[in-house]
Amino acid sequence: MTNTTTAPTPFNRLLLTGAAGGLGKVLRETLRPYARIIRLSDIAPMDAPAGDHEEVVQCNLADKAAVHTLCEGVDVIVHFGGVSVERPFEEVLDGNIRGVFHIYEAARKHGIKRVVFASSNHVIGFHKQTETIDASAPRRPDSYYGLSKSYGEDMASFYYDRYGIETVSIRIGSSFPEPLNRRMMATYLSYRDLTNLIERSLFTPNVKHTVVYGASANRDQWWDNHMAAQLGFEPQDTSEVFREKIEQQPPYAPNDPALIYQGGAFCEAGPFDD
Repeated sequence: MTNTTTAPTPFNRLLLTGAAGGLGKVLRETLRPYARIIRLSDIAPMDAPAGDHEEVVQCNLADKAAVHTLCEGVDVIVHFGGVSVERPFEEVLDGNIRGVFHIYEAARKHGIKRVVFASSNHVIGFHKQTETIDASAPRRPDSYYGLSKSYGEDMASFYYDRYGIETVSIRIGSSFPEPLNRRMMATYLSYRDLTNLIERSLFTPNVKHTVVYGASANRDQWWDNHMAAQLGFEPQDTSEVFREKIEQQPPYAPNDPALIYQGGAFCEAGPFDD
């Protein structure tokens, strides 16, 4: 939801990476008003273009040359591509570390000045649920996945300081049609709120490198977004409408990471070679 009285002027071409993923499929539809053409990319197969407003390009983010070609003629990047769950480091490396470097290098070479980066709450996953933190809190990644997103935030900061490429890094909580468990009552981010947050990230001027937490207006809040106030993000939804259903689930054991840490089960996933 914008703070202006008129709709923002759409970009000519917006690149959405990770378009075959769960959130990518949602954003393929909801981001349509924000660009004349949306170029959709993923390593996985995607549905054919739905019309002249879509371009579909299969691309491996680990392939530097392919990413540079992918970014030709693009005005803005919404980067949701890469591994989205905890996996062995070697699997995270190509999509999430090499891939984010290739995206920013391509942005530099093609003069793209705005990126919206899908970071994650797993960047700060080892903070306790009893804490309320803002974007200045020390990062405490809970996983190889969280480490890769922390690296992506550093990449965004570096490319702003060195080359003036602005980024909003969204530390996404849990974006699903509804919360799946008790922990997600605090981390839930509705699709509508996610889309509104991306809109603000695309069109707010002078964001430099801004880190914002992605959560709806849930009763239980672990994250303070005052440092990203210039985005004007005001979530419209809440997990409260699902509370009765979720509280029918068994409570967590006292030593369950899902009860203790903000990152939940990611805090104990792996190691993968034992």
